[in-house]
Order: sequence, then C-alpha cells, then structure tokens
Amino acid sequence: PTSAQVSVVPQPGRFRYTLDNNVLTTEQRQFYEDNGYLLIKKLVSDEDIERFRKEFVRICKKEVKIPGAMIMKNEALRSQYGQSEEVVNKVQDFQENQELFRYCSLPEVLKYVECFTGPNIMAMHTMLINKLPDSDKQTFLHPMHQDLHYFPFRPADLIVCSWTAMERADQDNGCLVVQPGTHKLPLKPHDYPKWEGKTNKLFHGLLDEDEKSPKVHLVMEKGDTVFFHPLLIHGSGINKTSGFRKSISCHFASSECYYIDVKNTTQEHLEKELVEIVHKKYNTTSVELR
Repeated sequence: PTSAQVSVVPQPGRFRYTLDNNVLTTEQRQFYEDNGYLLIKKLVSDEDIERFRKEFVRICKKEVKIPGAMIMKNEALRSQYGQSEEVVNKVQDFQENQELFRYCSLPEVLKYVECFTGPNIMAMHTMLINKLPDSDKQTFLHPMHQDLHYFPFRPADLIVCSWTAMERADQDNGCLVVQPGTHKLPLKPHDYPKWEGKTNKLFHGLLDEDEKSPKVHLVMEKGDTVFFHPLLIHGSGINKTSGFRKSISCHFASSECYYIDVKNTTQEHLEKELVEIVHKKYNTTSVELR
C-alpha cells in the first residue's frame, strides 16, 4: 500500500541523476529522476544470497573475524542466545571479508551502479542488516534519514546505494520506507531522535521530519534490489514477525568524488561522535570522518 503518487510519465528534458547508457530504459531513468529510487526485481541470485547468509552466520558464531568491521549486537539478548544470529543486527564495513565483498563486485549489480556513478566506481560503505524481531521497545526502528549525512564526500549525485533483500521484506518485518522525490532536497540536520530509550548508536534521524510527506513501503522479494540517491529520505519500521529480515547493501561512488571538511556543517557532530568511538576502540586520536 502506498500513499504516494509516483510518476512514470516521461517528461522531455535532460536527465540529471542518471548517465547515458543502454542499461536503463527512458521510463526507468525518468522514474529515478522523479522519485530518487529504482527497484529492479530478482537481480541477485538465490545461490549468491544463500552464500552471504551462510557467511553472516559464521561471523555471528565468531568462526570468522573481519578486520575493521563494526558488528552491532543487541547485548540484552546475548545471555539468552550467546553468539548467534539472534543477537547480531548489523555487520558494517565488511569489505575485508572476501565472501561478503563479492556482493560489491557482482556484475549484475555494477551494471546498474554504473548508470549513476559512471565507470570508475568505489565501494564506500558496506552493510549486512539482520533486522531482529522487535517488541514495543522498537529497538531496531531506523528513523527517517538521508544517507549523505554519514558521507564526507561529494557530489551527491555521483553516489548511489544498492540494497538487496535477502528474503521477502514487507510491512510486517520492517521493509524500507521511502519518501519519493526527497532526493531533490538539500542535506538536512540529523541527530538522535527524541524517543524514550529507543536510540541505537549512530542511528541518527531527521530533526524536522515532515510527517505529511507521502511515504512508500518498498515490498521486496528475495533478490530484489533497490538503487537510491543518498539524499532520498528513507527509514525502516520494526520487525513484528518472529523471523529475521536480512538485507545486504553497498554505497558506491564515482572515484571522481572528492572529500569535504565537515567543520561548521550539520555533519560536524557526527565526526565528533565517530572520533570518540574510534578513540575508545583503537586508542587513537588522529581521526577524521573522511
């Protein structure tokens, strides 16, 4: 069910957000242009997804260690379940794991990525999300946000996220929710939501969310992949089922992108928070967001 009208009527004029090649149809380009995202059905094979799932379980059981990865867990569940997929809700920065990083170099994914970034591509940020069953606490609700908030590089139009459902994602298990057309807005200020006890580390959200802005729930089947712009406002609901909702994603950028200094911008406080985290973890002080 959607409350948004997404336009599919091609309008004459230059395309700003996609590059000329023979991969996307004019209708697909226009859809991304107007809405800031594009869903491609059955892009990643069941076989690949099964391999990613198996590797994720091995990481949860600590059979595999990934240098530099951030493994996010629900510590409250650890006494009950120990080291298992019942506890780990996210593996972030998995690029040093050869098996998971295969996702970032799948030809079928890169074929589409190139439509947004051009042919010189860098994988900038990787995540495997395992949305755990949730309660009234709404621990794993991700507030509406723009991904560019986390990225100290530009231009935004040469960055794209590829997000693949590893099983069916719908409103029951907390699918992605997007606000079509919001990729045309500037980067807005983000911070922790003012929710009582419902904030996850670094899960920042928009400070002034427009509740009236139409939202679309992206119902996706296993292997479906959505490509979206880093300024598109999106989030995800809670998982009300007893199963897990897994997805794997990578943010890609053109290697022509350049770093910016986030001092005196809305991203400055994010840099401060990350420096504190890295200082605690690695006992080092000379860190910048870039």
